[in-house]
Amino acid sequence: MSAVTVKALESKSFNEPDEKRRPPKTEVDVVTLGDTTLGRFTFEPGWRWSETVKTVVHTDSCQNNHVGFCTAGTLTVVMEDGSRATIHAGDAYSIPAGHDAWVENDETFVGFEIMSAATYAKPA
Repeated sequence: MSAVTVKALESKSFNEPDEKRRPPKTEVDVVTLGDTTLGRFTFEPGWRWSETVKTVVHTDSCQNNHVGFCTAGTLTVVMEDGSRATIHAGDAYSIPAGHDAWVENDETFVGFEIMSAATYAKPA
């Protein structure tokens, strides 16, 4: 396994991101530190990948791999094989490609991701 190394001391705010993506009910704020891209994913109540981000990327299911940490809200993920998991505030998560997801209840979901931020919700 190769070690991850950093070449410079850097700090950036998600409140002033390098890039913003705004599909319906979706806010993706992206910052890049060296060779690493991180994302803050904010999904409003009523958000569902197949009704929001799908309209931008035009795939049948989400084809991104995700590794992140949920700081607010609840997200349910269902894989193409029918397996599912619910992610709550305080949970770390990994989600392979080939899934749909939706926000549960009336609380906004906020997750910070260290995978997929470079490409998630970018138009196809």
